[in-house]
Amino acid sequence: MILGKKVRIFPTKEQEQKLWQSVGTARFIYNWTLARQEDNYKNGGKFISDNDLRKEITILKQDSLSWLNEVSNNVAKQAVKDGCDAYKKLFKKLADNPRFKSRKKSKPSFYNDTSKLKVKENSVLIEKVGWIDIKKNTIPMNCKYTNPRISFDGKYWFISVGIEKENPIVELTNESIGIDVGVKDLAICSNGMTFKNINKTKVVKQLEKRLRRLQRRVSRKYLKNKEGSKFVKTGNIIKIEKQIKLLHRKLANIRSNHIHQATNKIVKTKPSRVVMETLNIKGMMKNRYLAKAIAKQCLYEFKRQMQYKCEFNGIEFIEADKWYPSSKTCSECGHIKSKLLLSERTYICEKCGCVIDRDYNASINLSRYELVG
Repeated sequence: MILGKKVRIFPTKEQEQKLWQSVGTARFIYNWTLARQEDNYKNGGKFISDNDLRKEITILKQDSLSWLNEVSNNVAKQAVKDGCDAYKKLFKKLADNPRFKSRKKSKPSFYNDTSKLKVKENSVLIEKVGWIDIKKNTIPMNCKYTNPRISFDGKYWFISVGIEKENPIVELTNESIGIDVGVKDLAICSNGMTFKNINKTKVVKQLEKRLRRLQRRVSRKYLKNKEGSKFVKTGNIIKIEKQIKLLHRKLANIRSNHIHQATNKIVKTKPSRVVMETLNIKGMMKNRYLAKAIAKQCLYEFKRQMQYKCEFNGIEFIEADKWYPSSKTCSECGHIKSKLLLSERTYICEKCGCVIDRDYNASINLSRYELVG
């Protein structure tokens, strides 16, 4: 199985400038690819293959886009491929209309060719940038790497590579674990494990409070420095916006770490299978009262991590049918309620009189779920 490894790199000022050039190139070519595909589609043309677009770029390099020669040729090639793949997903109904990458909002990243990537004990070679320092022995040497990407998270530079790893031989128990995820708690398991909502902790609440204050502060400064219909970006505004970015980064890292710890703890119990409900995140986000709370829970990321960790450890991962009434069914007698309000946090069975926590009841029912056919 291919697992990703993300390692911090330590570029010099000159190397960092070259990294930013590659980031800008990747963003420009991706946007150029989307624009070409959209214009071609509006004019009734067929889908342009990435090979044809690459040939166009080769011609443009000799004239108007001569500055592309300053960075690796593979950066532009992969950006074209990424843009074409995003456009294909639209017509296959796998994704919405691809958006153009903004300089302010898009994640700064670019591709490095696998054949040009070389690794030493304490450095890594990035094409047209040079040898960049890394911590000793953080990336294994003399092995096959897949999809190397260099990215910037607002504070540090990282390189991420896919490395082939053999699945460990794990002696599993006969236990079947059902997982019910939600807003009140991140996850409630049928074996009694409960993982709290990290967004309700004091640390996260203090960071969010500070974030709101900084956002209001920068908004006031924009209004204060408004000239006609234009907003002037002063030095103080730039400083505050940098603080806001770092706070967003810190909050994202806290949530990601919490999900990793929760999924690891579940997998280490070595169950034979894990059952989760099918999550319609897009539909859940339409509820304007719960949309923000659902977004902060990162439920899709929880499911993604659970899925690949189960696969790596040889655990069967099952998604229950979205119409399976896990919350409405009594885990004691099997009676199904016709109606269950979201405000009812305790499940009271009308038939056998069982009184149980709503989420724990759902997790027990999920653990007993069996695929039909």
